[in-house]
Formats: sequence, structure tokens, C-alpha cells
Amino acid sequence: MSAKRTERLLTLVIMLLSSRRGFTKEDLFSEIDLYREATSSAAREKLFDRDKAALREQGIPLESFSEDAMFDNDNTVQRYRINAEDYRLGGVSFLPEEYAVLNLAAGVWDQGSLDSAASRALRKLSSRSTDGDVELTPLIQPRITTDAPYWDIVWQALTSRSPLRFPYRAASTGREEVRTIHPWGMGARFGHWYVVGYDTTREAERFFRLSRMTGEPVVLGGTFEVPASFDMNRTLSSLSRTEPDRTAVVAVRPGSCQVLRVRKDTEVTRTGQEWDLLRVPYAASSPMAATIAGLGVNARVEEPQELVTEVARLLDGAYEAAGKAPRDLEITDGVRPAPRRKASSQDHLLRLLDLVPYLLAHPGAEIGETARRFEISESQLTKDLDLLFVSGPRHYPDALMDVNIEDGRIYLSNARDLAEPVKLSMDEACSLIVGLQALQELTGMRDNEAIVSAQTKLSIAAGDAARIGNAVATKLTEDDLDPTLEVLQAALQGGVRIAVDYFVPTRDEITHRLLEPIRIFLHQDTWYLEAWSTEANGLRNFRLDRIQSARLTEEPATAGRDEVSLARTRRTSSPYRAAEADQTVTLVLEPSARWIAAQYNAEAVQELGEDRLAARLRVASSAWIPGLVAGLGGSAAVSAPNAVREETLRWLEAARAHHALT
Repeated sequence: MSAKRTERLLTLVIMLLSSRRGFTKEDLFSEIDLYREATSSAAREKLFDRDKAALREQGIPLESFSEDAMFDNDNTVQRYRINAEDYRLGGVSFLPEEYAVLNLAAGVWDQGSLDSAASRALRKLSSRSTDGDVELTPLIQPRITTDAPYWDIVWQALTSRSPLRFPYRAASTGREEVRTIHPWGMGARFGHWYVVGYDTTREAERFFRLSRMTGEPVVLGGTFEVPASFDMNRTLSSLSRTEPDRTAVVAVRPGSCQVLRVRKDTEVTRTGQEWDLLRVPYAASSPMAATIAGLGVNARVEEPQELVTEVARLLDGAYEAAGKAPRDLEITDGVRPAPRRKASSQDHLLRLLDLVPYLLAHPGAEIGETARRFEISESQLTKDLDLLFVSGPRHYPDALMDVNIEDGRIYLSNARDLAEPVKLSMDEACSLIVGLQALQELTGMRDNEAIVSAQTKLSIAAGDAARIGNAVATKLTEDDLDPTLEVLQAALQGGVRIAVDYFVPTRDEITHRLLEPIRIFLHQDTWYLEAWSTEANGLRNFRLDRIQSARLTEEPATAGRDEVSLARTRRTSSPYRAAEADQTVTLVLEPSARWIAAQYNAEAVQELGEDRLAARLRVASSAWIPGLVAGLGGSAAVSAPNAVREETLRWLEAARAHHALT
């Protein structure tokens, strides 16, 4: 980033805020030394145009006007100012418990588009929080991810109210068509992000799943109005999963295939020494066929024939891919770090504009604590303070800020024009408003008074930006999980153990466990319970959708406090725990199966060209790997170790022969 450009932008903001009458360009060029350093008048003009655009891009309300209406279109007599009322955050203050739930709301965003916006919003509101530190450790920890394809582009069209055009493959027909919509809202449900809007071709409101866009969307010119009655929360609630409308008759070996037996409304119509017969409802052939293919020789479809054919196709594809997979592929790239956006002068400017009101609201703030709050190093904070000291109009030295550091504490004065935080931008408002809505949906928090009052005050503080609360929504839990969540929440609050029946797909069995719950967290749209297992005498993670039953006991939880504290304070959560006895398996993934790397927390990945990926997974047992690749039908194959590769080939060969008997 350029410190000179940041200084120039900050000085420009200070000057434009200081006068209701505003300044001409010549006034500004005269007062701000860094404009006079331009090599020519044309370069100076271009520099000023870039700076105006940068301020407006960051939501700073820079106005241009003429004192004489006859010269409105004459740039040479234009005056510029920042309207202080439009610039400053609404005058509300938050109680400690309200600021604590705002912290929780900011924390629900996973690293991505709105994660940094949430941090900026909290910094601004911190100067409006009354004294009294209140920290909440949520027992239920939701996470919202924004890693869906083209999320940022759709967000840009939504917030600017610009039409959007994109190629799209419909699930119902499989055909690819170019669609043009007026995006009214975005929402996340069932593990997917959707955009909702007016389809200009169908002339009706339509849902579109971002992952079904087959190419990069284009933001078009023009604008539109969103119907006053539109509410994304209500619209998202109307979206439902496809209900089962078909039934499969499946023969399964006794005691096996629990994944089919525990499905809702499955019927056991016959039992026998060699085979049980199940009637299993399902909605779509592809996921059902993948499930049955993954069961290998323990299941066989009796009817319908289309499902028989689909299972055979998956097994043939998996076997062919397994034979062609390279042997013992070595990954050399290591783990890819998450991409970090390069900091810009605009980012630096926003931090400085947040820093000034924070320091004025907290006189004597300690350097280390301030640096941590702004997520920068102490040396960077010192540079920021030096920049504040020198920024301002040169001909008015009494207008410069005074910065003093005494005994490691910061004192700032003479900064009246920057004393109030900048109003919340659209993405900042969205991050907290939607975060609070997500928290309020959770079992045990629906009637939380602090959340309700924080929502009300936040809407006032956000002003016009608060409209985003009707345009973005998430639904992180479904009704079928609520009973389990209620039991787990009661156990967490009461500090007692729970007894659960738990389905273990890798061993194809239902086990009985005695657990001491520690927290509930969301990862990749799947809810997990982190608990102390009395049988294993250690921490384990359990998927909530695999808990068949859960009941409270009267036995107190006795897990070690250090383990519990460690688990509760982790910012990021992964359902997979490494152990010394773990082994590694390297898979070759086709484009449609790249999600495996993220879903199973690959410890290393490497691009192979043509959008194929090699991923090395750490697993406690490799017994479930053949079933995984079978269900993927050739989109994944084992490369290493060779013993697992050969075992997978034998497993697939036997499964193909078994299903060929149908």
C-alpha cells in the first residue's frame, strides 16, 4: 500500500468534512501538498479524480455542487464537501451484553467476503459500546460461508440493484440457458446459496442456485426497484427439499446397510438369514444410486430398473477410473494457504478513520490491546499513529491532530471532525444484521433480549443500509434437527452427560455412546457435536444428523477443564481430528469431485491440469474409501498408498459382479 496516497486521502477527508461551504479543486490543490507534487496539471487532475472515486467506492458521501445553478455542469467552478450528517454513524449506544451478541454475530461468518466487513463493523460500534466487558461463549456455534461460485459478483449486483446475466443449467431439465434477472435477494439453505429475483424472460420471480451457474455472471447497466413486500427470510422459508416421490426395493444383508435402514419412512418388508428386504423412499435417482453403490456387496436393488442401471453405471465408472489412476502420486505443493486480498490505500484509510473515534472514545488505550483489536502489529499501529499526526491541511497547523504516547498508552486530541465513526456500509450492515438473524434462529436463543435490542439499535445505526436485512438471509438448521439440538443444549447448560445411539457409516453400525457435550458447531453446512467420549476417554466429533436418539442422564460431566476450554475457544472448527495412528490416502479428483478436498479437510493438494486435483487425506481407517469412490462413479480414484489402491480395485470388482446378478 502507498502511505503517501493514504495520507492524501485522509487529508482530503479531513478538509471536506470541515466546511459546509466546501472547497474548489484549486483550494484543495493549494492546501494538500501531495497534489502539488504531481508532475503536471493533467496528472494532478487525474490524481484527484481517482481519489474522489476511491472515497465514494468506500461509501464516503463526497458531494460536488455549484453555488450558481448556471454553472452546474462547469467542473472549473464545482465545489466539494462531505456532508457530516451522511458521513457519521447514527447516534446509538450499545450495552455490554448487546455488544457481546454483536461479537457473536460477527463471528458466524467464515473467512470470506463478509468476514472482514464484520470486523470493521465491530470496530466502528466499539466506540458506541458502554463500559463493561461481557464475553459470551456460545454453546452452539453457527458458521456462514460465502465460498459459493460467483458469490462476490452476485453480491455486487444485489447491492447496486443492477441486472445480472449468467448461463445456468436447470436441475429439472439439465439444459443450459442464459438467464437475466433483477436480483432481489440472496440466501443460504440446504448447503447452497441462492439468488432470488425477477426473471426477465419468464416474467416471474425465480430461485437460482449459484453452484448451477455454468459461467461467470455479468453485471449489466441500469437499475431496478425491489418490491416493497419482498422479504428474503420469508422467501427462503418457502424453499423446500424435494420430497420423496419414489420407492426402491433393496435387498440388504442382515445387520448391514444402516444408512438405508435409518432413513425416514424406510420399511423392512421381509427378514431372512441371507437377505432382508427394504422399501426405501427417495426423491432423485443419482444420490440414491450413489448411496447403494457405496454399499458394495451388502446391497442389491430389486426395483426399479432405472435405479439398477444407474448403480451399475456408477460401479463401472469407478472401476475404470481406479484402474487408470496413477500409482503412488506424490504431492509436492503442500497445503494451499487461503488467498489473502492485498491491502490497499482504501483499506488503510478505513482503518485510520475507525482508529480515530476509537482512540477518542478510549483515552489512554494500551498499544498492544489496540493493535490486537485492529488486527495489526504494534509496529504497524505506530506507523498509523505517525500518519495521523502528519495528515491535515498544511496552512492550518492548529487543525492537525495531536498524538501522544505515554507509558505505552495512546492519547489523541484535536480530531473533532473525525470524532464520529463512518456510517456502516452495506456489507458491514449485512454482516451483523444477518449474523444476528442466524443466532436468533438457534435453539435456546430465539427469545434472547440482547439479540432483539441489538437488532433494533443496529437498524437505526445502519440507516438506509439496514434494508439489506430484507435482502439477505440464511437458514442454518432444519426442523428435524431441533429435537436433538434441544437435548444437547439442555445437557450443555446443565453440565450432564447424554446417552446417544449413533450411526457410524464407515463401520456400517449403530453404536451406543455416553458423551459429555462441549459445544455444537457448523462445518461445511453440517452440524457437529464436540464431546468427551467416556468409551474412548478423549475428545470426539459427532455429526448431528447421524445421532439416532439422544437423552439426558443424571450423571454430571467430568471432562478435564483444560480440554473443554481449548475446544470452546477455537475460532475455526474442523470435524476431523488427527491421531498418531492415522494413515494417509491420496485421491485423484475430477472437477465434479473437487469438493472432497474441502469436505474431508485434505492436508495437502496439488493441481493436475484440466481442473483435476490430487488430494491427500488423513484418515483413521481406509475401509470406507472404496465405498466413497464407488458412489462417485469415476470422479475420484485412489492413487496411494498402493495397498489401498489395490484393495479398492478388488472391492469394486466384487461389487460389479454382485450387482450384475440383479
